[in-house]
Amino acid sequence: MSFVATAEEVRLEDDHVLVAQLQNEEGEMVDASIDLNECIGNNDGSFEWGGVNFSESAEDISFELEGDDQIPVLRARLNPAEGDPIDADINLAERISNQDGNFVFE
Repeated sequence: MSFVATAEEVRLEDDHVLVAQLQNEEGEMVDASIDLNECIGNNDGSFEWGGVNFSESAEDISFELEGDDQIPVLRARLNPAEGDPIDADINLAERISNQDGNFVFE
């Protein structure tokens, strides 16, 4: 299940820090954040799970909860090794979850 189902006020700060209020096991909403630069990289113009520092080679970074299912999508124009920046997106719910009120990269 997406972390969004147990989150409020989800947003991106400084182009690479995902911030939200997440529900913990007691049902309380607690502050949580995860630095996406520590788990997402830029692999020649594509987002890469397990990489690092995507934001250092990106522009026009944005985050939105999209569609009726509120899919958490990170978008950016990523610089490849050669050529013009490439539009890229990644569903953050694929590998980021809420574990007892904390964002966890899986």
